[in-house]
Amino acid sequence: MKKLFKKILLRLVTWLANKYDSKPDKERIHTALTELLTQLVNRNEKKGPFIEFNAATESFVIFSDQHKGAKNGSDDFAYAEKNYLAALDYYNQQNFHYINLGDCEELWENSLSSVKKNNLPSFEKEKLFIARNAFTKVFGNHDLYWDNDPLAILEIENIFGKKIKVFEGAFLSTIINTKRIQIFLTHGHQGDLMSDGNMFSKWFIANIWAPLQAYLGLRPSTPAYDNHLKTEHNKLMYEWSAQQKDVLLITGHTHQPVFESLTYLERLYRKLGIAKQQQKLEDIQLLEEQIKQRRTTGESIPDFTAYQPCYFNSGCCCFSDGDITGIEITQGMIRLIKWEYAGEVPSRKVLEEMALANINPVV
Repeated sequence: MKKLFKKILLRLVTWLANKYDSKPDKERIHTALTELLTQLVNRNEKKGPFIEFNAATESFVIFSDQHKGAKNGSDDFAYAEKNYLAALDYYNQQNFHYINLGDCEELWENSLSSVKKNNLPSFEKEKLFIARNAFTKVFGNHDLYWDNDPLAILEIENIFGKKIKVFEGAFLSTIINTKRIQIFLTHGHQGDLMSDGNMFSKWFIANIWAPLQAYLGLRPSTPAYDNHLKTEHNKLMYEWSAQQKDVLLITGHTHQPVFESLTYLERLYRKLGIAKQQQKLEDIQLLEEQIKQRRTTGESIPDFTAYQPCYFNSGCCCFSDGDITGIEITQGMIRLIKWEYAGEVPSRKVLEEMALANINPVV
């Protein structure tokens, strides 16, 4: 009887998930991003900090989507943990400000107590940034708890030994060569039909819907699990950011790194086109092999000349091979970086970089 009930319930929940769960809606996403940006620019401290910084002397690192779990078979973060810990050591020693861009704790599939118990090393490393007043924590759809539970502030204090606020976004502003550069950061789930609504809907998702999907073993149809949704969601984010003209957008959520509005696969195609024009046969062969290895179902190749370099995505800290990706803003540069295992040793690699002054400056 229990198996029959579970089968019927699974069928119903699957139908509901396919119909409503995290369906990307252009109007909702664009409206939500605009509203949050307006709040941040107007210095609404409840929504997030407005940080003026010196691009020559101050540095930021942005990681998202750790999805810290319970160290069980479904913990996506477990294999990447050593890279994450090594990265935090590096950035703390280099005096970076750490912006944690959401979905740090996987609270759809795990209880907070199990996540706390099994991720003490990571929390200890994050506390080092808090001690320097160099830590900004943003919530995502998988850790909505930090935004909608009245006990969240007490749990935060229990984890970090200090009361800290968890925000919906952050805003960075700097001047380079008399030009103002503005950067809007948020997790990126805004506008999702089931992850971004009123307080009741957020509570329902965090406390009823997500545990129900976990009980049934249903992987939610969010951008993190669906290649087509990844591309579509990033496209909608880019379309919004391209309209802003004077603001760069950095998000997470999709688990798909984006630099200058292009995914890594798209950048490989662009490099391949240049290599063919220059008739560099060795480069062509290498790039074609890399493309073959990374080709994903549903990926579309855009007209690169139409893309403005205004949208970036930090990727995630839970790739299946243990790699983690993130965004660095330091020494007047913006970089897409990866931490990977060189044998058993974590190693930092710069994938892409560009001078901030060359990206969407405001006179």
